[in-house]
Amino acid sequence: MPTASDFERMLRGVSLRVTAPRIAVLSAVHEHPHADTDSIIGVVRQNLGAVSHQAVYDVLRALTGAGLLRRIEPQGSVARYEARVGDNHHHVVCRSCGAIADVDCSVGSAPCLDASDDHGFVIDEAEVIYWGTCPECTTAAKSS
Repeated sequence: MPTASDFERMLRGVSLRVTAPRIAVLSAVHEHPHADTDSIIGVVRQNLGAVSHQAVYDVLRALTGAGLLRRIEPQGSVARYEARVGDNHHHVVCRSCGAIADVDCSVGSAPCLDASDDHGFVIDEAEVIYWGTCPECTTAAKSS
């Protein structure tokens, strides 16, 4: 887990001002990968006290735009945020409880997959979401 000094360096490294809300949001996302905005707001408020929804939304947008966070939005889910950026990894999502886990790219460097027809696009990223049932939900279904 990065320290507050690490977060300050990260922010300065992308030319963002170091502020308490930015450090708190970075910390919350590092501690809780794939957290939704409401969960992040809850963690930030535990650490900072009063902070508005809009302030957290603004910080998430700035950090995502700067490449310090990644926003994912599996079908049927609210937006989630993670600090694992720049490696074009994928995700597996539980159809039952919504749990999300990282899946490393299975075929080398980005974009990991070759499109059968790129339609003239210069493709630099592939997003794959695997769907299934997590171990906890599978066990619960078997015992029902």
